[in-house]
Amino acid sequence: MTGRIHSFESFGTVDGPGIRFVVFLQGCPLRCQYCHNPDTWGAGGTEYSVEDIVNRAIRYKNYFGDKGGVTVTGGEPLLQIDFVTELFTALKAKNINTCVDTSGIAFRENNPESVAKHEKLLEVADLFLLDIKHIDEDACKKLTGQSNENTLAFAKFLSERNKPMWIRQVLVPGITDSEESLARTRAFIDGLQSVEKVEVLPYHTMGMVKYEKLGLTYPLKEVQAPTKELVLRAKEILCK
Repeated sequence: MTGRIHSFESFGTVDGPGIRFVVFLQGCPLRCQYCHNPDTWGAGGTEYSVEDIVNRAIRYKNYFGDKGGVTVTGGEPLLQIDFVTELFTALKAKNINTCVDTSGIAFRENNPESVAKHEKLLEVADLFLLDIKHIDEDACKKLTGQSNENTLAFAKFLSERNKPMWIRQVLVPGITDSEESLARTRAFIDGLQSVEKVEVLPYHTMGMVKYEKLGLTYPLKEVQAPTKELVLRAKEILCK
């Protein structure tokens, strides 16, 4: 089986525990206004086999230590869930820790085939980094172009199966930083059973140059990075 890959990062330190070999998969149905990888949205990428990626990752195994391993991200990696599952099966055979960074947007709780495929993935995935874009559905649609329904359903799916997850919230001034929405997010997290960590990711504009190169208009050009005080307050609410 082959997957469509955008790029690789050899020594990732913000994509799960420890040092990670990070695989960026091509394709995403979301159009997050703050996305810093718009070049992963559409079709394209380079096809790699599972064996190709395992051989690349295993070169760095000595650097992983007890906590590191391989993270798949994107784009939205679970658009290619069959490939990710096969890749993780091969990595687990090499005793390599596996992690998925996902929005959960591809999950369909009322679709038996989708549920079965995600169940199979859970067998070989050690950790999920779940990005909650916005707890309010209308605000999420405005921010990403999609509802948050599948994301929240996937969080509950992981919780019901006691699968370890880290919840991530990008903090965008004027969009995701209200104390009311942060408190609602925290209340939702409190209803989950297997959340090991909550991360606040401060908004940044480092992806703006990519929009320019692609001939795209950057939607949040006037938005500044959050202040240290705003980040601290968000952490006080979310990271109890």
